[in-house]
Amino acid sequence: MKAKTALPAVAMTAVSMVLTLAVVVMWLGTAMPWPVALVVGLGIDGGWLATLAYERRLAAQGDHSRAVTGVGWSFGLIAAGVLIAHALTAEESAGAWLAVAWLPIAAKALWLVHGLWERTALTPNALGAIRGIQQEARDEAAVARARLRAEATTEETRLTAVTEAGARVARVQARTAQSLSRAWSTLETAREGEDTGRALTSVTARVTPGVTPAWNLPVWGPTELLALALDAGPALSDAALDALVDEIRHSETPALSYREMATRFRASGHSASEVRLRAAWKRVA
Repeated sequence: MKAKTALPAVAMTAVSMVLTLAVVVMWLGTAMPWPVALVVGLGIDGGWLATLAYERRLAAQGDHSRAVTGVGWSFGLIAAGVLIAHALTAEESAGAWLAVAWLPIAAKALWLVHGLWERTALTPNALGAIRGIQQEARDEAAVARARLRAEATTEETRLTAVTEAGARVARVQARTAQSLSRAWSTLETAREGEDTGRALTSVTARVTPGVTPAWNLPVWGPTELLALALDAGPALSDAALDALVDEIRHSETPALSYREMATRFRASGHSASEVRLRAAWKRVA
């Protein structure tokens, strides 16, 4: 893994040094003896290589020197400046020389990337632990998503079932209400008919002369109305009702249940609403 960033930087540095040396020899060789131009080119490349080696040594020790880094970048800029100056003064192939003038700066940038990679590199064990943690997090997220989808599907199914059941109940109630309405309409029509009144009069006149009973429709209502109708006669006081209930209850051994007591109570000709009779039963029992 280290070679993936080191080899490009080494190759770019080598190409930049060769180009710098060649340009210095060709460019300055016309103004001075070529051995002197060669020494100048080797000086630039040597200074660059020396600072790079020292910088790599400090990086291997986990240290860093801004002064050394600044000197290295200075040699890189000098080499790039030489290439740019040669490209601008060249009579032929100026564009080609200018196209490779950025190579020294690119080489320094590649060494910077390599240094950053080294400072952030991890051991295989650490990388394996990180991969395990990430895989565990992905597994937990997948399980959570699956659980949420399953719960959403279950809730949707339940709501659908409840809605369909409610719709069925509503349809049954609607049909029942329609049937009751038709039956009630039939009864009302029969009650209001003239023939019905004459038929009732002809039947009841022989039993009770001069009396024509009124035929009223049955009243649908709460139980309390029926209880009040049952108490139309003389009502017993609570004390008398309690005494009567207690007497009927203990008329046999063992004591009678509420249902048996209520049956004997009404069979003996007494009248009381179901609410009062049950309250009396609770008081005496």
